[in-house]
Amino acid sequence: MEPVINISPGASKWDIRQKVWDYIEEQNLANFPRPVHNRIPNFKGAFVACAKVSELQVFTQTAEVKVDPDKPLEGARMAVLEARKTLLVPTPRLRTGLFNKITPPQEASKEQLRICSSSQGVKDFSVPVGLDAKVKVDLVVVGSVAVSEKGVRIGKGEGFADMEYAMMASMGAVDESTVVVTVVHDCQVVDISEELMGSHDLTVDYILTPTTVIKTNCQLPKPQGIIWTKLDTEKLEKIPILKQLRALEEEAGKDVTLGAAPVAAEPGLQTGQPKRQTRRRPRQNTQQEAEGESRQEKRGEAEQKLRQRPARVRKESRGDGRGGYEGEIGRTVKGKSKENMKEQGPEEGGSEVTSGRKLTLSVTTVYLGGIPAGLRVSELKTALREREATPLRLTWQGAQHRAFLDYSDPEAAHEALEALQGLCLNGNSLQAELAKNQRGGKRSGQPNRRPRPSTALKSKVSPPDTKSDTKEMTQH
Repeated sequence: MEPVINISPGASKWDIRQKVWDYIEEQNLANFPRPVHNRIPNFKGAFVACAKVSELQVFTQTAEVKVDPDKPLEGARMAVLEARKTLLVPTPRLRTGLFNKITPPQEASKEQLRICSSSQGVKDFSVPVGLDAKVKVDLVVVGSVAVSEKGVRIGKGEGFADMEYAMMASMGAVDESTVVVTVVHDCQVVDISEELMGSHDLTVDYILTPTTVIKTNCQLPKPQGIIWTKLDTEKLEKIPILKQLRALEEEAGKDVTLGAAPVAAEPGLQTGQPKRQTRRRPRQNTQQEAEGESRQEKRGEAEQKLRQRPARVRKESRGDGRGGYEGEIGRTVKGKSKENMKEQGPEEGGSEVTSGRKLTLSVTTVYLGGIPAGLRVSELKTALREREATPLRLTWQGAQHRAFLDYSDPEAAHEALEALQGLCLNGNSLQAELAKNQRGGKRSGQPNRRPRPSTALKSKVSPPDTKSDTKEMTQH
């Protein structure tokens, strides 16, 4: 296959990522979520490419398949479930463990299997798998930003896929016979120098694209376990299961000496991280974060410039630009730059949204119809919390059997849509979809123009819970 993206000699991993992300956006090859920068791209044709996994000989021979939770791999997770094989999905960001086993309901329909293959399915139909579990994985499916025909893979820069494989190797879940597959768009197959690969980097045996299947015959070794010198105490604090694995390996007499914490660098001098990141997001701020700089100080500085008020955001990072198992990209939250962070609702780890606070301009609204007569707004709030679909703001119009849910951005809204599928209250199935003025590719960053109900309409019927048509989601 002739690469469509030319990689310059001496290009770094970051250079390659940036070039691929830019090309996918410029050529409009991406599906939601967008932009694809700092993500495993969800490309057009991903389901077609994923369907090819069932054509691999190893797929027919294995009983347990591990598939990463990235959006473009949803079709691969669906193929595993349809074949009635055991699906293992890593815990997002390894917060609570290594991975979960997805267990669909008995005699599950195709629609139920689709839900199980989504992020919501991981929450609703999974059980955790511990480090002491007797698991044998013959097939691993990972996402990539770029990959070469020789099997050299580049992820989004956080090192989670590499670390997950190394942890599975440590627990005996994978070995030399385990086949690693990646699913990408044809344009993501590029020339990558093997010199860029480290001992911790995961290589792939097969590449699935919408048009072809490539057997790489890769000769580079895969990780045989965690390389502890590439980690420091800060990383262990972020990923508790690493501490558990380290204790087990220490008991077994292995060398688990950690690497030294990196020294803070001056702005713009850290290795592997560019001075400027190309982001196709509204209100772009190109100021870069110095490695090791206080996260809270940086957050306060950025938010002070944008909103002139203290930031209230999730204290979670996506790679510090430290190399090894750490990422090469600047810190972000849920794939967003700090400068573009929206205020989080209380269920998302942020501060409570007060009635006097205006929502950010990139708010995305979900319409919720079919609300049964007599349903109280408190009951709807409870259902939203249970499904982890808590909005920034809830506009309640119970008399019209509907409500509007405002989310911080399109990604949060689409996650909520997935979570709300099949929601049934008081025997009535509710209908969840993007509000009309959000459909048809409405760009993030444009303010919502949904008119509020007229005074005359509101005065006709005023149910018990509709003293105000706007309800803020708060914790009880």
